[in-house]
Amino acid sequence: MFPLKDNIPAERFPFVNLFVIIVNIIVFIYQVSLGHQLPEFIQQYGFVPGHFLNRQTENWLDLGRFLPVVTSMFLHGNLLHVFSNMWMLWIFGDNVEDSMGHAKYFFFYMLCGIAAVFVQYGFGTGSQVPMLGASGAISGVLGAYFLLYPRARIVTLVPIFILFYLVEIPAFFFLGIWFFLQFLQGSVHWLVTDPAADGGGIAWWAHIGGFGTGFMLVHLFRRRKGQRNRKRRYFNFS
Repeated sequence: MFPLKDNIPAERFPFVNLFVIIVNIIVFIYQVSLGHQLPEFIQQYGFVPGHFLNRQTENWLDLGRFLPVVTSMFLHGNLLHVFSNMWMLWIFGDNVEDSMGHAKYFFFYMLCGIAAVFVQYGFGTGSQVPMLGASGAISGVLGAYFLLYPRARIVTLVPIFILFYLVEIPAFFFLGIWFFLQFLQGSVHWLVTDPAADGGGIAWWAHIGGFGTGFMLVHLFRRRKGQRNRKRRYFNFS
């Protein structure tokens, strides 16, 4: 299933959401421009689980240890990776920003991304493969959307055999299926993969951790009065 849009227009311009998207795109363009220097750049600014606690330094709280936790959220492996992430953020992020306000949304987004990194870290502390991508933070946005707008309709492209259909799917169902698939694939990967192996792949547990963080924290960040107004407008959809 590929989401195309939702049916809830944002009341305020999503400055932060657009800013985050632009920054991710600019960083990806810069990555592409690095050529043969890209692997070194990824090793330095991607989050490598095996380097986090094993970093040789006199100061345990040095910047070099924790900086990749943040910078890895703005790096992507290829064009499809950055496009799919930014598309999901474009569809779901504006409404979540609407419900929280610009500053709170930015802090919420970053907190979900950081939490996602450490959840994934817990399932592979010795891995030497760099973690890249905004998926964990975006998963937090999805977790918030799941609670804030469960009855929203998501216009979705659904493939059935060789044909594609446009279907309006309730947000709680679309995101519920999405989360279930992340959990299923993460569990299978964890059970059948050698923890010491350094093969790359999708950081399923970052998605799960980000979604769970967003799900749990959304009520601490949303604007109470603004959300009440949004509900009055939202439930008028037929």
